[in-house]
Amino acid sequence: MQFIKVMMKKNGLNCHKILYHQDWEKVIRMKIENKFPTKDISLEDLKTKFPLVAKKNPTHFSKFEIAGVEFGGSLIPIFAGPNMVESKELILNVAQNVKKSGAHFLRGGAFKPLTFPYRSEKYTETREQGIKWLKEVKEEIKIPIITEIMEEKFIGLISEVTDIIQIGSRNMQNYPFLTACAKTGKPIMLKRHYGSSLRDWLGAAEYILYEGNNKVILCERGVSVPHTHRSTSRFLLDLQVVPAAKEVTHLPIIVDPSHATFWRPWVKSMSLAAVASGADGIMLEVHPDPSNSAVDPLQPIDFKEFAELIQLMDNVAKASLNRKVR
Repeated sequence: MQFIKVMMKKNGLNCHKILYHQDWEKVIRMKIENKFPTKDISLEDLKTKFPLVAKKNPTHFSKFEIAGVEFGGSLIPIFAGPNMVESKELILNVAQNVKKSGAHFLRGGAFKPLTFPYRSEKYTETREQGIKWLKEVKEEIKIPIITEIMEEKFIGLISEVTDIIQIGSRNMQNYPFLTACAKTGKPIMLKRHYGSSLRDWLGAAEYILYEGNNKVILCERGVSVPHTHRSTSRFLLDLQVVPAAKEVTHLPIIVDPSHATFWRPWVKSMSLAAVASGADGIMLEVHPDPSNSAVDPLQPIDFKEFAELIQLMDNVAKASLNRKVR
């Protein structure tokens, strides 16, 4: 007889149970009350495809803490830092400045995906050395970090250092990789693939929750469409997905306007719009000298712009949502 492993909430505690298929379906039907799923998600999907990700009732939203920072509540956490960990000096400088302005997490990639295999001399992954620098800066500046894992063989190394594992868009549907990352027990930020629907995205998140890892954050980072308003931009920021996701899932959802717009002058307006849309966090590329960034120099903002933007986001959050950025 076929068994299906599902996560249930019982008496306010998380526990695993093995249920016969017919019993499992009955439990899911009783627990999910959402009668208004989005266009590409059916009620049957909520019951049978991603019951762990699905809201159980209209007011069901996950709240949890990571490194003392609350997610899913009144605070809108800010992730800030360079796209790539270029040097110890740079990441230290960035950490000092973004923390001073109010960032909650330092972002930075030591292992970086690239669309094509050819790398310029300027674009050199710092890899294990970069992870070492992140660890040193984290301890020196007392700021939690988020960094991307690209390959399963580096999960152990990186999970010892990072506070949140970032799974990039290109790995969103690498299901064995999702499972391996989930088993670390570390909080995970799952970036949406630029070609995926909300349904696909939630299905990927289900793989993580299925392993008992409940600290999952969704991140919208732009989708691929025929028209993006600039020849240099490959993606369009899908802010509609924020309220759409909140109709069907209890997981917090953050927005990355830097990757999505690929254009520095648009980052400010899209960040404010993301806060107003109900995003539970904002991820920004910040660099001391954006035009000389080792990767994607068109999209980072500098320290002054970041300090001004974080204040504006806080104003929007307080005025329209009764929330706060700092």
